[in-house]
Amino acid sequence: MKNTLKITASLLFLAVLASCSKEVPPVAPDQSPIAVKVAKTDAQGSIDFVTASGKIEAEQSANISTRMMGHVLKLHVKVGQKVAKNQLLVSTSAADLDAKKAQGNASISQSKANFANAEKDFKRFQNLFEQKSASQKELDDMTTRYEMAKAGLEAAQEMQNEIQSQYAYANIRAPFAGVVTNTFVKEGDMANPGMPLVSVEGQDKLQVSAMVPESSIQFIQNGMQVEVSLKSIKATVKGEVIEVSRSSKNTGGQYLVKIDLQNPPATILPGMFANVSFPVADEAQSNSLTSLFIPKSALVEQGQLVGIYTLAENKALLRWLRIGKEVGDQVEVLSGLSAGESYIVSSEGRLYNGVAVTVR
Repeated sequence: MKNTLKITASLLFLAVLASCSKEVPPVAPDQSPIAVKVAKTDAQGSIDFVTASGKIEAEQSANISTRMMGHVLKLHVKVGQKVAKNQLLVSTSAADLDAKKAQGNASISQSKANFANAEKDFKRFQNLFEQKSASQKELDDMTTRYEMAKAGLEAAQEMQNEIQSQYAYANIRAPFAGVVTNTFVKEGDMANPGMPLVSVEGQDKLQVSAMVPESSIQFIQNGMQVEVSLKSIKATVKGEVIEVSRSSKNTGGQYLVKIDLQNPPATILPGMFANVSFPVADEAQSNSLTSLFIPKSALVEQGQLVGIYTLAENKALLRWLRIGKEVGDQVEVLSGLSAGESYIVSSEGRLYNGVAVTVR
């Protein structure tokens, strides 16, 4: 009887344990695709401009170095400081020059004494020769001695001038007015010949260095008036093409074009990115060009990057673009998207890379 009761209790305990162990299955998250609206890119013809991206540069820019070895005694400027032409930037030790200068001064004193003595003897022998108290040979010898003493003095003076000119490399000065953009040394460092010490850029004249693809380089000529737009400061300025490279050997298949900016505002600084619009004057060439435009509202921006969501196997995939000029609410696509490709214009949920979507 007791055994029967034990068995019955055990069976009841196991039944209760089994019923408690049956948990309610978790609710599966909503994996339904996000509804999106898509459009297709279409090449548009008869455009009036070709565009290229570039960077603002100072027309005058220099990494200033020295021809002498010595310790940096004092750095007179800081990054961002405006400097005038010939303003002192860096002072380096010149102990060797000081020693050479002292030797040069001693050499000049000796040469002056030799020259003064030779000059007196030369004049005296001239008088003796006129009085027929000295021979032609004696006068010739004295003339030679005088000329040698004169040449020795001139050589000593030129050597002293050379030493004095080398002091310019011990006290480094600004070659033009501008702004200090970088310093490469600090006080106590050893300055070596050819090693940059300070970088200075002029602020009066700015230019754009743009890389133009081979499909557009034939439309660009020196003297062409262009428009330069800077998205970071929302500014557009006029410019003039001053240099057009006819070789892309050293620039990765792109052609270097330089543009002078005309009356740039003070908000434009070297290093900023810019888009340049080159006009296409010839109607036949204009009709032969095509360009891709998409609505600006479809773009995705992350810092300096601009992209768009495309479709691939019913998934949203983020693709980065290089964009050009803006026309109304449309923006030109320079690279990253081809004609005929579908892209997402709007969605009913938050898009991210790889999310499932369905086209409305």
